[in-house]
Amino acid sequence: MSQVATIFALSSAPGRAGVAVLRISGPAAGTVLDEMAAPRPRPRQASLRRLRHPVSEESLDQALVLWFPAPASFTGEDVAELHVHGGRAVVHAVLGALAEIPGCRPAEAGEFARRAFENGKLDLTMAEGLADLIDAETEAQRKQALRQAEGALAALYDGWRNSLIEALALVEAAIDFSDEGDVGETTFAKAVPVVQGLEAEIRRHLADGNRGEILREGFHVVLAGPPNVGKSSLLNALARRDAAIVSDEAGTTRDVIEVRLDLEGLPIIVSDTAGIREAAGRVEQEGIRRTLARSRAADLIIWLMDATAPNPHLPPELAELADRTLWVTNKIDLREGGWPDVLPDDMLAISARTGQGIDELARRIAAIARERLAPSEHPSLTQERHRRNLSECQKALIDFLEGSPWQLELRAEDLRIAARALGRITGRIDPEQVLDEIFGRFCIGK
Repeated sequence: MSQVATIFALSSAPGRAGVAVLRISGPAAGTVLDEMAAPRPRPRQASLRRLRHPVSEESLDQALVLWFPAPASFTGEDVAELHVHGGRAVVHAVLGALAEIPGCRPAEAGEFARRAFENGKLDLTMAEGLADLIDAETEAQRKQALRQAEGALAALYDGWRNSLIEALALVEAAIDFSDEGDVGETTFAKAVPVVQGLEAEIRRHLADGNRGEILREGFHVVLAGPPNVGKSSLLNALARRDAAIVSDEAGTTRDVIEVRLDLEGLPIIVSDTAGIREAAGRVEQEGIRRTLARSRAADLIIWLMDATAPNPHLPPELAELADRTLWVTNKIDLREGGWPDVLPDDMLAISARTGQGIDELARRIAAIARERLAPSEHPSLTQERHRRNLSECQKALIDFLEGSPWQLELRAEDLRIAARALGRITGRIDPEQVLDEIFGRFCIGK
């Protein structure tokens, strides 16, 4: 059997920094410390050491060194950490020295987290939560990712899987006692309420309005309206920078332009789109087609109007989306006599040029997003992979409940299919390519 390689990588961000963290994991991690930073420190106690090249014994740096013997480490293997000065030359020299030690090689993307999974330190939902935590840009994303990384989804799905195994055991028992009168029927009957309760829980979990996925990816807001009403100016005002070209010429915006905002801790993606009108040119027609497509997929549409000629009516193509549309009147600084102090609840008046009403609009967007993304008692679905497998699990449970109780072997197979679908979410059962996809999201040092 081949020896497991010891892997190493820069775990902190690349580039110049005050401190850089290099992580080593595998059977030779202790040897690395013995050869480069002797004497080996006590477990989980930071110690100052002179780092030396393992071959030339040249001094490389002074570093804080930590030692985490297996299995009490992130990966479950022997792990060492070198906290060195964060200059590029220092990091390059230490990485080069590590490569000189037999059995050590640079880590691949996500390889530390994958080893943690393979050694039972993480399940797949926790690994995905950890990746999301690293990618989190807002407070709400951080909270959701941390909850998942700490095992909230894993605990929920493992509980469901235990219920499935309980029901399957009852059905298997019913098969074993099928020739003993009503014993088999009674045993099977005990499994039915277990499956009914589980199917209801999964159904409620799936009917969450994609809250977790939206929070993870961002709440999408589309700025739509006729040409030249100030959509690009509004995008720049919300972004507080010149993200879009602004011109008095109608039809300037031809493609969709996106900016990512952090509004009160929520991830908001605002898209500037082409003005909707009867277009003559092919390029503008394509821009309008993209506007309509992006609007249909949006979580919120801001329909922008010109205060000098307001027309609070959606085009026929978007009429069915009125329930997720916020009407905003722009250019109130150009309207003679100002603007009424009282407006309908679904309408705001702003001036993208002067900034009047922009803060109120940002607060309204955040309030709408917060209502849509309000946290629930149970952890939220965050991945399409989870939703797909849970839907497969639910279908198998429905097949069980609607199938003939006299076909016990088929009902047992329904529950096995459901258990396999749940197992694929946490990684109890999963093909190699799914693992590659999940751990490929990580950076090299994680």
